[in-house]
Amino acid sequence: MSNICAVIPAYNAERTIKILIERVKKFIPLEDIVVVDDGSTDMTSEIALGCGANVLKHAKNYGKGKALKTGFKFAILKNYDAVLTLDADLQHDPDEIPKLIDKFSEGFDIVIGNRMKNLKSMPVERIFSNKMTSFLISLRTGQKIPDSQCGFRLIKRAVIEKISVKSDGFSFESEFLIKALLAGFKVGFVEIKTIYNGERSYIKHFSDTFKFIAVYTRSFWGSDFLELKNKR
Repeated sequence: MSNICAVIPAYNAERTIKILIERVKKFIPLEDIVVVDDGSTDMTSEIALGCGANVLKHAKNYGKGKALKTGFKFAILKNYDAVLTLDADLQHDPDEIPKLIDKFSEGFDIVIGNRMKNLKSMPVERIFSNKMTSFLISLRTGQKIPDSQCGFRLIKRAVIEKISVKSDGFSFESEFLIKALLAGFKVGFVEIKTIYNGERSYIKHFSDTFKFIAVYTRSFWGSDFLELKNKR
């Protein structure tokens, strides 16, 4: 598949965004890379524009989920067949993009990176939150989910068009995954490197955990979840 849009949600990523774009463009043409600047106060947008990427900028910091929604809208309007998402802080190695594309070609609707085979560099709180959310999502959907929090994903256009997500923050990815599975979309995983390079994280572990629990609870009774069950 050649018609892929790379969506990079970014917030105060001036130290890493140029490096990331230069590495992503080895696999995705520059004109197909969009950086969604979620209200950065640094030079993220200017650097990304200087690299030749598309840039969409929020007036303020809304959250990662809102940035992904903006990127998804761009991809749909531009008629891309699929969207590749990856974080701006270099936690996802662009050299592993072909792994996701190869797995995607096997007929999956979503392919997600799995970092849980090597946890040496992953902070303890991340291990705990990831294992907890992955276990609960597996329980809710009936599918084994090894890494529910990884933002390195390749998503078919049809999924984006079908799934509507209320969350704007970091719980966006969990809500999106639960809804996609309940709707019957086929989700696959591929092993990727676990990279934590000391860049500042904007995840608020306790508050984001509570937000996930709210999303998870709503998945049992919320009409936006229930209407997806077994519907494609």
